[in-house]
Amino acid sequence: MTKALISVTGHDTTGIIARVATRLYEMNINILDISQTVLDGYFTMMMVVDLDGAHLPFQQVDEALQPVREELKMEIHMQRMDIFDAMHRV
Repeated sequence: MTKALISVTGHDTTGIIARVATRLYEMNINILDISQTVLDGYFTMMMVVDLDGAHLPFQQVDEALQPVREELKMEIHMQRMDIFDAMHRV
């Protein structure tokens, strides 16, 4: 399974989770795990997703999130999970 970690941060507003999840759904990307919180009006979300069903390669998936970044005016970063795990291994 090819996993990626997606982080979303910015000022809280209505529909963030729905908008990001909808875009992932449109690319046939399954959300495996999700955590979100709001601290003093600042939204943070982490998602672990399965890229195996995606009809686009990693870089194009990241590029396809650009309209969502612009629409929501939020930071959205995508990172390969195997690289993330390797960087944080003790």
